[in-house]
Amino acid sequence: MRVGQQPGGAHGSSGTVLADRVTGSGPLSVATRRVLAYIALTKPRVIELLLVATIPTMLLADRGNVDIRLILVTLFGGWMGAASANTLNCVADADIDKVMKRTSKRPLAREAVPTRNAFVFGVTLGVLSFAWLWWQANLLSGALVVATILFYVFVYTLGLKRRTSQNVIWGGAAGCMPALVGWSAVTGNIGWPAIVLFLVIFFWTPPHTWALAMRYKEDYKAAGVPMLPVVATEQVVTKQIVIYTWLTVLATLALVPAAGVIYAATALVAGAWFLLMAHQLYSGVRKGESVKPLRLFLQSNNYLAVVFCGLAVDAVLGWNTIGHTVFGWS
Repeated sequence: MRVGQQPGGAHGSSGTVLADRVTGSGPLSVATRRVLAYIALTKPRVIELLLVATIPTMLLADRGNVDIRLILVTLFGGWMGAASANTLNCVADADIDKVMKRTSKRPLAREAVPTRNAFVFGVTLGVLSFAWLWWQANLLSGALVVATILFYVFVYTLGLKRRTSQNVIWGGAAGCMPALVGWSAVTGNIGWPAIVLFLVIFFWTPPHTWALAMRYKEDYKAAGVPMLPVVATEQVVTKQIVIYTWLTVLATLALVPAAGVIYAATALVAGAWFLLMAHQLYSGVRKGESVKPLRLFLQSNNYLAVVFCGLAVDAVLGWNTIGHTVFGWS
């Protein structure tokens, strides 16, 4: 559940098509435009991480079994939580969304939805998410969703985003919660593999978001948001990208004992590819070459999807884990 999204609006352009339909001219009725505006508030593409992270985590937690009903109800509850966080983020960031070209077509920036209505919509989704997960899964899952929404809105959006270049690092914790929610929905607790998956997304978020921020540095500067590429040189930014890429790959490898050979092979190959891209970006900047940071941003999505899909396949097959094979773990 990417309850929330990548800090800094890493997928900020995800609602562009919807926004164009909401604000553009054409045959759509007023009612249809209003519905599309509310959908755009939830940033639908941002919620893709809900699928990428939650399903494999749940499959790993119940290794060798596939509980379709539990997966679907958890995804639905997670979707409402993510939609709530995204909507409330739009409410809090309406002023800077009007300034940034990349976000200027969002519903509140264009005043396609009254701010009060958007706030009520976001809070309602959050309450429904908690109630649904408590009813269909367990109290812990529902509580984790609420904690995520509150953290994303109050700690990241209202607290860190406009005050520090470290915003993405700590704010990214909100985007890591699908791992904890998915695991807790199956087990009723939080196991160490869930914490490792949390860390995978936590370390992945900075290089993913900073690569985008390098491309839209002027947008963030105009809005007064001190993203790292705004306040530091490209060489400093890309060096940090390399460091966090290494941490991401090492975190994926830390999960190997709880998984099988399919995941291990996927994590190694995909990790080498991700590291190569990060080092190429850093090397290009050091040499003064023209670089394309947006390429790393886009490919980082593919990297995370490949790793988690490999985990899902590995978990469904349910072969002996490497920890069991090598160390005799049960």
